[in-house]
Amino acid sequence: MSPFPRTFIRKNTVLLTTAFAGAFAFELTFDIASNKVWDTWNHGRQWKDIKHRYMVKEEEDDE
Repeated sequence: MSPFPRTFIRKNTVLLTTAFAGAFAFELTFDIASNKVWDTWNHGRQWKDIKHRYMVKEEEDDE
């Protein structure tokens, strides 16, 4: 067996820790990438892009 699998499969706790850490890293990376793609495709059509048109500053309300 090569050294890489031998290091991570020797003990069950190490295998589970590696699996959970890998799943967490994958989920975080996938979430960031999918949000980036969504924001790129929908730029200018999301609330964060157009809210300045509809939100009135408090200074203007006082006048």
